[in-house]
Amino acid sequence: MSLLKLMMEQTAGDSISIEVPETESENQSCAEDITTGAETTLEAALYVATNLESWETTTPKYFARDVSVDDTCYRLLDPDYYAWLKYKMALARKAADSGRISSSAFETLRTRFNDIHTWAVNRFGEDALLRAIQSLDVKAYSPPLLETFGQIVQCCPEQAEPEKTSSPDSQNVYPKNGEWQFAHEVSPGAIPMVDAIRDHAVSLGWSEARLYQNRGCLRFPYGQDYGLVCFLDGNVRIGEVTRQSIEIVGTTSKENRLKFYNPDVDQPWLRTMRSGK
Repeated sequence: MSLLKLMMEQTAGDSISIEVPETESENQSCAEDITTGAETTLEAALYVATNLESWETTTPKYFARDVSVDDTCYRLLDPDYYAWLKYKMALARKAADSGRISSSAFETLRTRFNDIHTWAVNRFGEDALLRAIQSLDVKAYSPPLLETFGQIVQCCPEQAEPEKTSSPDSQNVYPKNGEWQFAHEVSPGAIPMVDAIRDHAVSLGWSEARLYQNRGCLRFPYGQDYGLVCFLDGNVRIGEVTRQSIEIVGTTSKENRLKFYNPDVDQPWLRTMRSGK
């Protein structure tokens, strides 16, 4: 059983109290001397999945509350989400004590939660977290993944009948081979725009799929299958092309500028949260 399922398959009927203040053994190591650690800047934000994997960014303004990365949904950590994760940790401990999950699986979850706990205390403070724990309504709280991105865990074509979608021109389908559940119709002017910058983009590290793909496992715009052509229409033009991103510029008087990021290369505004650091 995956760690994601371990955290999410605890039934709503399970009832367990959350001790306040922190006294559980899984939190003791991280609660000691936390004020001596490096403080997280006010601009920093932590995104956490329900299996307690996490990553940190110093530019949260570029992200929504829930973000899908490699078919895993992460939510922006706030005191309420922290309280819900702590409740799930209490259920995981109960499952480990009864033998429903292995001790090694629980230890992995405990280690991840310790890092998240330390980050949360430094960022929000103990008082805010305790208030969130005391006011948590478990049945009313909607976590990420199952409610928000439920299709992600059931995206394989053999698990469900493909939905009927509009069929784009076969000449504008990329890739032409392979099993894909959805296809997005491309604007007539999109492909010529991408053709004009293709060679330069490829030389910088962009793949043809990131530029032209319009078929995906999930309906557009969900997932990371869809390429640049799917985000272009007659009201935009392509601006600056770099290794990390391609600029999409609106042609209205305000000339809005958006960036289409290349997920295949490192991004300067994203760094992975590592255990023990």
